[in-house]
Amino acid sequence: MSATVITYHLGMSRWEPNARGRLEQTALELYGERGFEQTTVTEIANRAGLSERTFFRHFADKREVLFWGAGSLQELFVSTVAAAPESDAPIDAVAAALQAAAAFFPPERREHAQRRQAVIVANPGLQERELIKLASLAAAIAGALRSRGVAEPAATLTAEAGIAVFKVGFERWIDDANDAELGDVMSSSLDELRAVTARR
Repeated sequence: MSATVITYHLGMSRWEPNARGRLEQTALELYGERGFEQTTVTEIANRAGLSERTFFRHFADKREVLFWGAGSLQELFVSTVAAAPESDAPIDAVAAALQAAAAFFPPERREHAQRRQAVIVANPGLQERELIKLASLAAAIAGALRSRGVAEPAATLTAEAGIAVFKVGFERWIDDANDAELGDVMSSSLDELRAVTARR
């Protein structure tokens, strides 16, 4: 997901390199400066030095700038759960998926994630979209667990627990005081969940 922004000053071009990355970077800048609702697609495209047609070739609307990677992340979760050894307990298969997901967000992506999160927190509609994304992830993981023979309600409970760890771990990772890599944060968050559930 990492994007390298290449700046040009020679006018509009539909075919300049890394258009998606430039549009994404520019949108985040404008959302931070003006607010999500106040920013238009035209403004994003103009500042990026691209056309609106180019914007819509990469994103369905200005919300998708913030959520376009959700499908790939879901595929990664599901495929990792499916590929886990048959002997793995359900929570161990989900733990493997959490580690795979951590690779989706390398350290150089942390600042971008912080800026994205700030935009979402400031907008109730985007918060709702984020919750829908997480619910879809949980449902997909539960389906992958059922395909492994995990019965209900264990499949859904495990999937929901995994997404809770993902959400908490991700929020801890983007915290300014946290310099750890996401994989380490996910592991420690899962260990804390295991410790809480093991107490009697």
